[in-house]
Amino acid sequence: MASSQDVHVRICGQEIIKYDLEIKALIQDIRECPGPQSVLMDFNSIVKERFNQLRLRIQNMEQMAKEQDKETDKQAILSETESHRRQMLSNQTAWRKANLACKLSIDNLEKDELLYGGDSTVRQRKATKESLVQTSSDITESLMSISRMMAQSVSQSEETIGTLATSSRTVLETDEEFKAMTGTIHLGRKLISKYNRRELTDKLLIFLAVALFLATVLYILKKRLFPFI
Repeated sequence: MASSQDVHVRICGQEIIKYDLEIKALIQDIRECPGPQSVLMDFNSIVKERFNQLRLRIQNMEQMAKEQDKETDKQAILSETESHRRQMLSNQTAWRKANLACKLSIDNLEKDELLYGGDSTVRQRKATKESLVQTSSDITESLMSISRMMAQSVSQSEETIGTLATSSRTVLETDEEFKAMTGTIHLGRKLISKYNRRELTDKLLIFLAVALFLATVLYILKKRLFPFI
């Protein structure tokens, strides 16, 4: 059975992957964003929040690695943590590039609209952008669906932790009861041995008393019946 500590590490890893997928989907949305600037700002606000959550979970995993008893487990978790950190830095680079591309695209689109007004070419370009955004939204929805499935998996893992904790408490309580019973049995054995020794001693004393009594009676009878002996 996996330990509670192993389950915590696995849950942390699942949450990191979930945030990574969400960030990738949001970066794709930014890359295909047709504007305006307010929409881009909203995307960036969500991305910042996801990066903060991701960074926190990576730090948690690193702390869990330091708390491992086995050096091999510690190094394995630290290696996984470093891999997640490199992926996070890669996402940050992609995020900056997507922002630059999106801002450039929005600036060009705004310039075209100012220069050509209602020109059909501009409208067609805008329609193409909207189509790309829809495709990106579909991809985002798929990734979000995967994220929700992972969240369910995390919830199940948390329930597993609760079950493990309850089982651990039950085992500890049972162990304490066995220890108490063992102590009682040991004490009972001592008392029985003590009573057996006392019973033997009492029997010996009674035997000696009876023997002394009989000897006394015999002595008296001897003196009365056979005084000349």
